[in-house]
Amino acid sequence: MPAPLRVALDQGTGRSGDPASSLQRLRERAREAAAEGATLLVTPEMSLTGYNIGSRVRDLAEPADGPLLAEVSRIAADTGVAIVHGFPELADGDVYNAVRLVDATGASRALYRKTHLFGDLDRDHFRAGDALVVQADLDGHRIGLLVCYDVEFPEAVRAHARAGTTLLVVPTALMAPNTSVATLLVPARAMENQIHVAYVNRCDTEGELDYVGLSALVGPDGAELLRGGPTEALLVGDVDPAATEASRAELSYLGDRRPDLYPDA
Repeated sequence: MPAPLRVALDQGTGRSGDPASSLQRLRERAREAAAEGATLLVTPEMSLTGYNIGSRVRDLAEPADGPLLAEVSRIAADTGVAIVHGFPELADGDVYNAVRLVDATGASRALYRKTHLFGDLDRDHFRAGDALVVQADLDGHRIGLLVCYDVEFPEAVRAHARAGTTLLVVPTALMAPNTSVATLLVPARAMENQIHVAYVNRCDTEGELDYVGLSALVGPDGAELLRGGPTEALLVGDVDPAATEASRAELSYLGDRRPDLYPDA
């Protein structure tokens, strides 16, 4: 069994539409995370550029090997902390709402494109991804990636659990008044799939959107291991595989499924 993974959740972002400020903030938070013993830092949805920035999304979009992402890799390598960050990815003329995981050496390990687009905010600017389960192994833990609205679909999280994800990372830009997604739905997703979920949301205002914060690390029994409030914070806690083992030994939602009764689920 791997050792617990110490994770840091960055409930905040740089200035909207200003990637330079976002990179500076990321470097500072990565140093803080390293000082707290964390080996993985997770940031919100579109954390490098801002989310509600209209047509600037395309202006700031870049390929997965672009200069902004190269700088994120340098930050990871300099601090020895793996990083999950959000950005607008430009690929074949389309823009995707993407998140990338880079390891502590700065190597890119996984890239996920948001598959469930949220209203006009997403559909006006992004193309939907078509790969639901994207994973990477990090220090013996299988990390899975989703983005914001994706976690609200039970099928998406169940697909990850069935594929062996043990820590589901969900960069988010959840706005008021939808607090029940963070406080009710996310713990339920963790519990019904018996996995850890790191849900990392913004807490500021961007244009007409008020983000609610409430970032959380939830255990496989639905218990909140970390919970942010409405203001900026760096939350640090442990993902312990022993907790997953204990939860599944007591009650196995995955093992007790009856797929013959719901083959399309």
